[in-house]
Amino acid sequence: MDSVFPLFLMLLFLISSPFPSLSSEIQKFTATDDRAAKKNIGFRSPRLLDLVIRDYAVNLFEQMNYRTGELNNVPLPTNFSGIEVDIVKFRCGSLRRYGAKIKEFNLGKNLMINPCVERVIFIRQLLEYNFSDIYYDNYYNLQGYRLVTPVLGLLAYNGGDDIQNSSNPSPFEVRVMADGDPIKVDFTNVTRYNPKIVRDVNVQGKMLYCANFDKQGNVTITSMVAPNVCHINNQGHIGLVIETNQLTSRPTQGRSEEYTRRVSRWKVALGSSIGAGIGAFLLGLLFVAMFIKAKTRSKLEELVRRAYEEEALEVSMVGHVRAPIAPPTRTVPIIEHHYRPPRQNF
Repeated sequence: MDSVFPLFLMLLFLISSPFPSLSSEIQKFTATDDRAAKKNIGFRSPRLLDLVIRDYAVNLFEQMNYRTGELNNVPLPTNFSGIEVDIVKFRCGSLRRYGAKIKEFNLGKNLMINPCVERVIFIRQLLEYNFSDIYYDNYYNLQGYRLVTPVLGLLAYNGGDDIQNSSNPSPFEVRVMADGDPIKVDFTNVTRYNPKIVRDVNVQGKMLYCANFDKQGNVTITSMVAPNVCHINNQGHIGLVIETNQLTSRPTQGRSEEYTRRVSRWKVALGSSIGAGIGAFLLGLLFVAMFIKAKTRSKLEELVRRAYEEEALEVSMVGHVRAPIAPPTRTVPIIEHHYRPPRQNF
């Protein structure tokens, strides 16, 4: 017993000593995983993301007391990296009369804002691919299409005096509709193709479409009115998409070289066949022309030979030219001896 008891104590010490560090590592990993899970869960809903961005933007707008009609950038926390937000406030009457331009969004005249008592706040969003994927993966039905550009958003909120005087402003969203000219969205400065797609497929030269996302989870696919330009009739989010049947996978390097060699051989064979056919055709035309020329020359020589054989005149060489000569054919004059002059009467 005396020898077994110390051994038992030593074994118990060895077993119990790693537990504190192991438990601390497990707690640390669990806490980190919970924070990551909360972060990911918060960004799965586009609607929730819009509300969080609205609160940040409106609070900053009221604290900084920005001027009406002046577009200002909204700095966001680091966990929102990949989102660009701008905010601006307009008077409803001036906006209806003159329209406005908010970076990529061009608002025309006669814009209908309902309800709008005095002022309206516009929040412009640019969601990079780490956030724009929520419109493709979790919320909207984009079956048959794939996002290839960042998502642009333009949302309108009430900006009356009740919001300015509130300690915790939470403006409600208002409805914006284009009564005259539609709202033009220009993607020229934000057309950066999704690297996940560009790495796997060929996007250049494909037909792109406009995807308009509404609050009800519906998406409307329309054609572009000009290169990188879309038209919308109300506020919301919009991006450029491509049909999935146009996504052709990029071959690997070995397959690419084999495919290139195969295509090159096919092109060489086709070019050689076409060249041989054209050469044979031209050679045939040359033979026909030579045959016709030789036949014409032989006919001419035959006519000349017959003319020489059947001629009644002698032919003599005059220099280097054969010329016919005729014998004298003039009759020799004969003096008439029997001619008497007429008799004259005197």
